[in-house]
Formats: sequence, C-alpha cells, structure tokens
Amino acid sequence: MEVVVTGPVIEWRGPAPFYFVTLPHDEADRIAEVAAAVTYGWGMIPVTCRLGDTTWTTSLWPRQDSYVIPIKDKVRTAEGVRLGEVVLVTLTLQV
Repeated sequence: MEVVVTGPVIEWRGPAPFYFVTLPHDEADRIAEVAAAVTYGWGMIPVTCRLGDTTWTTSLWPRQDSYVIPIKDKVRTAEGVRLGEVVLVTLTLQV
C-alpha cells in the first residue's frame, strides 16, 4: 500500500526535539483500515518513506486520531528541510 502525504514539518519537544509530518485524516483513515494487520504493538506501523531523493525506514506513531511520520535529522539535512516547511512524503506499507 502506498500513501502520499503533504504537510508541514512540526516539532515536538521532549528530552530532544523530534520532527514529524502529520497525516491528513483521509490518509490516516486508509491506514487505520489495515493497522491491525501491520502494527507491531502500541499502534506503531512500520513504513518505508521517501522525501525527495532520500528513502528511510521508520514507524508511524499514532497521535490524536491520526499518525505522525518521524523525519530523521539525517533526512532533514540531506533534503534541506526546515521546521514549518511543507513537504511531500511517500509512505509504503507492507500489507
């Protein structure tokens, strides 16, 4: 299953800052339909992501009736992505 997401890069401050893109509700609903078959616990869903020329593996985190995509520092640096920038991320789930 492939899902294309466009959204701003947001920051969540914890012990270290984390950067995410939130899935719009339509895309989150599509993923929720198959979540039980692909989650490995706590609602985390493994995905392969592509942003620009960079591909990486991560897991979607459930958050506020949607999911967020963690954007690794390595990815942000490689693609020159800044906080607040609107990006396009392609997700691939193994369903």
